[in-house]
Parts: sequence; C-alpha cells; structure tokens
Amino acid sequence: MSKAAPDSTFFLYRGLAFVCLALCPITGDVSYSVPEEMKRGSVIGNIAKDLGLDSAKLSARRARLDPEDNSVQCCAVNLKTGEIIVKERIDREALCAKKPSCVVKQELVLENPLELHRIHLNIQDVNDNSPQFKEESQRFEITESAHKGERFLLGEAHDGDIGENTVQTYSLQENDHFKLEINTRAGGRKYCELILYKELDREEKKDISLLLTAFDGGSPQRSGTVVIHVTVLDANDNVPVFSQSVYKATLPENSPAGTVVLTVSAIDADEGINCEITYGFDHVDENSDAFSLNYKSGEVTVTGNIDYERASSYEMQISAKDGMGLVSYATLIIDVLDLNDNAPIINVKSLSNPIPENAPPGTEVGIINVQDKDSDRNRQVRCYIESNSPFKLVPSIKNYYSVVSTGQLDRELVSDYNITISATDEGSPPLSSSKTVHLSVADINDNPPVFEEQSYSAYVSENNQAGSTLCSVSARDPDWRQNGTVIYSLLAAEVNGVPVSSYVSVNGDTGLIHAVRSFDYEQLRSFQVQVMARDNGSPPLSSNVSVSVFISDVNDNSPQILYPAPEGSSFMTELVPKAAHGGSLVSKVIAVDADSGQNAWLSYHIVKSTDPGLFTIGLHSGEIRTQRDISQSDSMKQNLIVAVKDNGQPSLSATCAMYLLISDNLAEVPELKDISYDEKNSKLTSYLIIALVCVSTFFLTFIIIILGVRFCRRRKPRLLFDGAVAIPSGYLPPNYADVDGTGTLRSAYNYDAYLTTGSRTSDFKFVSSYNDNTLPADQTLRKSPTDFLKAFDEASDASQVGTPSQKRTTFHRCSFLGPATVCFPTNHTPDKSLKGSLSDRGTVWIYNYSQHILFCLIVSGRHIR
Repeated sequence: MSKAAPDSTFFLYRGLAFVCLALCPITGDVSYSVPEEMKRGSVIGNIAKDLGLDSAKLSARRARLDPEDNSVQCCAVNLKTGEIIVKERIDREALCAKKPSCVVKQELVLENPLELHRIHLNIQDVNDNSPQFKEESQRFEITESAHKGERFLLGEAHDGDIGENTVQTYSLQENDHFKLEINTRAGGRKYCELILYKELDREEKKDISLLLTAFDGGSPQRSGTVVIHVTVLDANDNVPVFSQSVYKATLPENSPAGTVVLTVSAIDADEGINCEITYGFDHVDENSDAFSLNYKSGEVTVTGNIDYERASSYEMQISAKDGMGLVSYATLIIDVLDLNDNAPIINVKSLSNPIPENAPPGTEVGIINVQDKDSDRNRQVRCYIESNSPFKLVPSIKNYYSVVSTGQLDRELVSDYNITISATDEGSPPLSSSKTVHLSVADINDNPPVFEEQSYSAYVSENNQAGSTLCSVSARDPDWRQNGTVIYSLLAAEVNGVPVSSYVSVNGDTGLIHAVRSFDYEQLRSFQVQVMARDNGSPPLSSNVSVSVFISDVNDNSPQILYPAPEGSSFMTELVPKAAHGGSLVSKVIAVDADSGQNAWLSYHIVKSTDPGLFTIGLHSGEIRTQRDISQSDSMKQNLIVAVKDNGQPSLSATCAMYLLISDNLAEVPELKDISYDEKNSKLTSYLIIALVCVSTFFLTFIIIILGVRFCRRRKPRLLFDGAVAIPSGYLPPNYADVDGTGTLRSAYNYDAYLTTGSRTSDFKFVSSYNDNTLPADQTLRKSPTDFLKAFDEASDASQVGTPSQKRTTFHRCSFLGPATVCFPTNHTPDKSLKGSLSDRGTVWIYNYSQHILFCLIVSGRHIR
C-alpha cells in the first residue's frame, strides 16, 4: 500500500518552483528550469525581457510558441506582458519517462521581420509518485533444510519519479527468521534480498508472513508496501542455475511479432519434480507488451511494436524456478538497432503570405523546420526547393531553413507560386518527403494603363445627332483589382477657342467617345483631342492617346447662284446681237456650293425656255451659247429658266431666270413691262399697293414736276452744275466676283457681266464695247420701263446731232431703279445739269428730274445695230 504525504507539504514544494535563466551554448537562446505539475496559468518567465524584445510589439509581430518536435504544446506567450505561462499539464513522467534529463523544446516565432528563438524547458521532477510493487503479495516456498545465509531475491518496487524521488531504501517487518539486505544494480536501481539467519522448522511453523516497505527519497517522502508469504517445504537441495548471469541480444527495430530474440536456460541438479524448471519475467513494467517468455522452453519472442525511437534498449529480470520453489535469477538486455524507417518531417514555422511583388531579391518569406526521428546518419537531412521558382532555402540554425527570394517578382507574370520543399535523409536506402507551400504575390501599382492602339481615328458625318458615338478607346492595365481599374477622361484643350469638352465627351468606364454637339463640315473639318487613361492605384498611373476626329461632308448646302441674281431679288436682262452665230457666247451663269467634293460638283441645265432650240448651256461651265444663228423669226424676248444641280446624294439644286433681248440697240427694244410682269414677288406687290396710294395722293403734283423738268431741259441744254464725279468700279458680291470677257462674239460686241444688288424693282443691263474704254456704273437710278423708253427715244434723237468726233454714239449700260432712266450723248447739253468728267471719252450727266436724281453715263463708240 502507498503512503500519502501531507498535502500542505506537497503543494508547498510545488509553490517553490524556480525559474533558471541560462544561455544555450549551441543556439544562444533561452532555457528555463520548470517543475512539473505547475498549475495552468502559472508564469514560467518573461521572454520579452530575457531576449530584449519590445513587449508592445509582440502582438503586431504575431509572437507564438510552437513545439519543436510537434509534441504537446504546454506553454503559451502572453502578448501583452511577454510572459510565458503554463497552458497544459506538465507531467515529466509522461514526457520523458525514466530519462535522467527531461527537456521540452519550444520555439518562439516572430514575424515582420521573421525571427526565431529556441526555448528549452528543463522539466524538474517532483515527487508525485509513490513506490509501487508489481503484485500486492510475493510468495516464496523454502524447504526446511535451507541453510543459514541463503538468499531469496525479492521483487523490486518501482517509482515513476527519478533521482532522489525514486526508490531509495526498503525495510522489512521484524521477525525471527529473516533479515533484509539492500543492494544497488549497475543502473543505480535499488533491490533487496531476503536472508535466512535462523533455520526453519516446518513442524514448528509452516507459513510466515512478512511486510516489505519501499521508500523514495523525495520530500515529502512516499512509500509502498507488499506482503511476503513464506511457505516452509520439505528439503530441496539444489537451486536452478542459469547458463549466463546476464543475457544480451540485438534486435532490429520493426521486427515483426513472433521473432525469436534468444533462449535462456537453467539447470537443476535435483531429480524428479525438484528439477522441473519454469521461466518467467521477474519484473515486467511498461515493456511487458513488447516481449514474451515461454515458461517451459525459455524462448524470448517479440509480441509488440519494436521502435528504436520509442526505446533503444530493454533490460529485464528473468527467473528460473524448480518444482519445489527454488528460484534463481538472471538479467536479459536487448539492444534495438535503428533502421531508417522515418522519413524527414517538414514543418512550416512561419510564412509571409502574400509577398509584395516589389520585394527585393533576398527577402525572407518563410521559416521551415526539418526533423528526422532516426539516429546517426539516418537523421542527417538534405533540404532543397524543387522546380525553377525564384526562391531558395538558406540554412539557418540547426534543422532550420529560411525561404528566400532569388529574383524580382512580377505578379503580372506569375501571381501564385506553389513552392515544393523536399527533404532527403542520409539513410540506406534514403527516405524523402516533400511539402508544398502556396505563396501569393501581392499586387503593386507598377504598370500604367496601355492603350491598344497608338492613336485613334473617328469618322463622323456632319449634322450628326448630339450624343452619337464617335469611337471607343480601350486601355489595359495588367495590375490587379483597383490598380488595374482604368478610368478615361479628356485632357483640357481648346478647339477653335472653345473647350474640347463642348465638342466631345468620353465615358469614364467604357472609353466610348460621344459627340456633344452636331458638327458642321463647312465650319470644322477635323480636330484632335487627348484622352487620358488613369488607374486607381496609389499613386495613380496614367497614359495618354491622341484621338483624331474627321468630319465628312454631307450634301446639306444647295448651290448658290451669284449671277444672274436669283428670281425675286433683281431683274436682269442681257442683249443678244441679231447677228450672233451658232455657238456664240451669250451669257454665263455663275454659281458656287459651300459643300466639298462631289457635293460641290455643279451641273447647269436649261429647264425651260421660250425657244428650246435656240440656246444651250454648258453642263459644267454654265456658259449660255446659241445653238444656231439668230433668225428674223425668233422672238425678241427670250426667257430662260436655268437650274444648277450639285452631285450630292440626294442632289440639291437652285434655279434662276435669264432674260435675253435679241436686239442690236436699245431703240429697238419694246416695252419691258411684260418681262418683269411675271416676277412673283410679294415685296413688289406690297410696294405697288403703296405706290398706288401715293400716286392717288400726289398725282397732280407729279404731273407738274414732269412737265417742268421737260421744259427746263429744252431751255437749258447744259447741266445745272459742272463737277467731276468719280464712278466706282463695278460691284460684285465678296468672294464671288466673276468677270468673263472672252466670248465668241466679235470684239466690238464683247461684254462684261455685272451684278447689281439691293434693287427694289428690276435692273436692266446693256452690253458694252471694250474698245471704247467704258466703265461700269456702280449705282443706278430708279425709273419705270415706260418712262425709260420715252426718255430713251429723245436721247436717241439727240445723239444724232453732230459730235466733235463725228462718231455715232453707243449706249454703255443703263440701270433703272426708279420711274425712268434716260441716257444722253456727250454732245447734248441739257439745262440745270451737273456735268462731271469721267474720262476723255465720256461724260457723266446728272439731272434733277421729277424730284429724282437722274444718272447717265454716255461713252462714245461705235453704234451697235
């Protein structure tokens, strides 16, 4: 039976646990001495102070304790204080059994940066186990003829503790026949023998009971007892004798069950039942399941798992007992041979995952530990990384390696690595193991967006709708997530002094470029914008691309006729000589188109004429020519409707009216009312209504003024005043002036085409001769066609009066804007006139006629018939 020590003394001993700090001679790390059976939460030591670490950074650096050999984790780190505390029960007997030294190896792992420290916990034995005997009683059969001094080996008591805490002594209850002798084995184990010091007498006492007590050396001391029963037998003279006092055998580990280790034997010189020997294990502890002993043959065989890493040797006591109970003992020692039966074990102690792609070569990303449970060469390990990954293993402290990058990482090329770490031992045959570590590469914004094209071109027709899509730009960023998200925008610029944003816009997400307004080809034919693609990284990266927008022409402008003026704006008449031959140039239609390309290619067509076979027009030149010679039967008044068409799709056109008079001089011209009568002009109608009202009101006054003017002209042939009058050159609209003096008529009949503007009624024009150096009049007077003809007749009569040059006069060009226009020759000198010299061949006469200013330009020249 075991003897319990006082509880107060036991807990006092546990409370006196001390912590010893020392530097490990191999690794330079920390070791602590810790008594077993400390309560959970007890403080072992402050690792932060002992290693000079900042306890405030332990949490940020993810400090933790890992067992070195993957055993039970019995300790932990308080991240706030840096103290090592007990996490699980520490039982030395469970951890180290009978080993004299019990060291639990822990590893302190710190990250950012990676750091590793070894911590050795020397577990000190506490006397927490009492000595125990295998059996509650031991039985001996001793013959009465036994001599004084004979020895009988008693079964040992076993204590789970070590050192002083294990069995130190035995005591035997006082009796009359036996005394106790205590001896020490080679391993330091105590055993005892029962010595007979007084002869036995079976007839006197045949059964003797003794109490054997075993004591350990702990404090408080613990003990265990066993009862010894001695039966006195009749005499048996010989004790079995083993062939060897110590048996030794060698056994490879992993030997299968049933393997014979060796055979022990003993001889008994007696005969009969006294020489019948049986074998057995005298003391069987935790190794009892590994071997068995045949009680008859003495054959020792394997019954359990033989593992060198579990036990490298076994020592057992065997006994040989004869039929009468005499026993002898021998020692059996079995050494286990190590085989290379354990592959290396790879443990990842720390890993920085993910690793930024801009980490420089040589960056430590992880720590691994490699262990092999075998011994000697079988535990020598070579570790390496397979495949062509940009990482390598750098040996650190014993059995530790650092995983280090060897090159520049690029997430856009490789975003994840599966690093295969292999370890091979030096055994025969060698064993290998491998472990794959997954490592991700964190993205860094190191790539700007790249456009798919170096430049973009967009083509759009004018008159497009606002909001229509012009084109799209696309940029790619190989970075990840927000670093690879592209946003598009327009760079600030101006087009024709207007911000570019008023012309186009870009969708920030899709890169679609839209028109903000409708474009006009005639105002803007092309422009260029800069589009920026920017990512969402920090800092953001960007790139630009040029987008050229080309506006194509649409046939949206009708031809504009410059000469003759379009219908309704003025009344234009051309004189055609009666002697004109076929193919003679009569006039020319001048037109322009604001469009471009084929949309501005103009063609001229006569859509209506008085005599369809008399005149033709050049398809592309617009020149009106006679198709045949003029005949007497041709009508004097010829009306042409000319259409000008462009070449667009659909084609646009404009029309004008051309009024031609077949005559050699103005005297032959009939009244022109019918020519202008067909003008459909709403403005003229309004003016006529106003004129009728005015005529009704001032009719009498108007008649008197006319008569007075005629009377004054007959009395005073000269002008009222003389003065030089400067006549400006002919007027043509800006940018559209066209003078063509290269006709096919004779030189005497070459003419200029002049355009008058702003006329309220009609303008009438005559051809003039270039040979007489005539100049065109820029301003005209307004008269009606009827009054014009009356005055014209008088002027014609007056022109026949002799002139200094004896040349017949010709009329240059008279335009009428009022009631009448009268032209006079240079030798006619009316009264009340102003005379101004225009040139050496002409004179300007200005009359105050009927309260209107009368303007006439007379140039001498050959008479036109």
